[in-house]
Amino acid sequence: MHLTIAQINPTIGDLSGNTTKILHAIQQAKQQGAKLVLFPELAVTGYPPEDFLLLPQFLTDTSHALDSIIAAATDIAVVVGVVRSNSIPGEKPLCNSAAIIENGQLIGFQDKMLLPTYDVFDERRFFEPAHNTKLWTIAGQQVGITICEDIWQHSELVKYSNYLCDPVKELSRLSPQLVLNLSASPFSLTQQAKRLATCQNAAKTLSCPLILCNQVGGNDSLIFDGHSLFIAGDGTLIDCAKEFEEDVLSIDTTKKIASKQLPTDPDKSLYNALVLGIRDYFHKSGFHKACLGLSGGIDSAVVACLAAAALGKENVLGVLMPSRYSSSGSITDALQLAQVLGIKTTEISIEGPFKSYLELLPPHFEGRPSDITEENMQARIRGMILMALSNKLGYIVLSTGNKSELAMGYSTLYGDMCGGLGPIFDVTKQQVYALARWINRRQVIIPQNTIDKPPSAELRPNQKDSDSLPDYAILDNVLVDYLEKMHVPSVIAADHGYPIELVEKLISHIHKNEFKRRQAPPGLRVSEKAFSVGRRFPIVQHYY
Repeated sequence: MHLTIAQINPTIGDLSGNTTKILHAIQQAKQQGAKLVLFPELAVTGYPPEDFLLLPQFLTDTSHALDSIIAAATDIAVVVGVVRSNSIPGEKPLCNSAAIIENGQLIGFQDKMLLPTYDVFDERRFFEPAHNTKLWTIAGQQVGITICEDIWQHSELVKYSNYLCDPVKELSRLSPQLVLNLSASPFSLTQQAKRLATCQNAAKTLSCPLILCNQVGGNDSLIFDGHSLFIAGDGTLIDCAKEFEEDVLSIDTTKKIASKQLPTDPDKSLYNALVLGIRDYFHKSGFHKACLGLSGGIDSAVVACLAAAALGKENVLGVLMPSRYSSSGSITDALQLAQVLGIKTTEISIEGPFKSYLELLPPHFEGRPSDITEENMQARIRGMILMALSNKLGYIVLSTGNKSELAMGYSTLYGDMCGGLGPIFDVTKQQVYALARWINRRQVIIPQNTIDKPPSAELRPNQKDSDSLPDYAILDNVLVDYLEKMHVPSVIAADHGYPIELVEKLISHIHKNEFKRRQAPPGLRVSEKAFSVGRRFPIVQHYY
């Protein structure tokens, strides 16, 4: 069959805009001579629509959008993801469905059978699962239709669920000629390989080609990488759509084509994911300009590079806010970076307001000596300056904290944690350095001194991060093993040869600082377990 994969970038709730993208892709597919065009999961509404699904008018408007898609599907078959009312009595009133349309007629709906309710997913909150599957006659072929999670149970890669049925096995008994999968599979650094393995396992069991159409784009914290797949019946990857951008991929399942390989540069993928996440967060929100505190440190340097790539150098403002503790090198490094990137800068010293606070508050401190309180004052003054520029000039503030700092609470509420988006909230310190090296792979953009010098908040004389934190390589190993692999402290200590007391202390700090992260801006998710979405722990607890 000659078909088209329409890997589109929908915006949640933009029913008109999403429908326009769908109609345009249908026309492109017709021009390519396709018999069928496949869209992602919930392409009409965008994924995940969350509690918009509880609004009756939203469902009515979604139905009207589907009507316009049906009317446009003349001389072609269309399989598109949509939400619909559940016509069979059940626990939930809605179904996550694939609408099957051919020659301007709605043939029917295939509902999603497996509804994930773990990590970033909460589908059982809204949807009733399908209880069976069947083959659909489309363009003269017997086609099985699955939706995202439906093929994952068979791969045995799902950690959190053990569903009572396996749609792949059920379809294999029906001997389909082709199986389609409508997907909204979020990006993480390990997800692309897992997604490919999942599709390959399913295709081998089904003994027929499998086509996966994945959503692309950023929706709040989630980033979707696209990378739609065409897998032959023997599990060979025949073709794939572009990474991190919209694509309309033409496929002929009858032709034998040489196999392909997925990209294998994790630093490049991480960089592109973050750029896409920033761009879509801003543009889908109606904003175009970003500002950030440019300190001369590695974190703000990487965020500035990401922002310039996502929004254009003319839309990024770096704000230098030196204090009595700022080194001359930090100012020089920040200005050198800004000059190479071509972004605007402004310098606002915090010395005046800091001095005023030091005169204002000591009478109320009951004679206690200076400590972290005075350090945090400086961060909060900087935060207030950034937010004032945001309010007055229409910038969105980018918070420059990384995952390692957020885990330890090595950040200041209402200070460096303020902002509208945390681009590297899910990026460990070691990954930040890797990104910096990748950015500098062809020319020096981030000053080498920024990369080489010991990281410091510069909130007191001669301060270094290592005064308060262990080596970042140690910290990051503990973070990954505890947050993503969910290993217990004793296992982490044994695996790395770390003192058990150190591991337990670090894990305790993760939980003690939950209250800070609850008040942080949204962060982009790029790992299997981010602080932004998909991780739920109470603030008040006595386990750790």
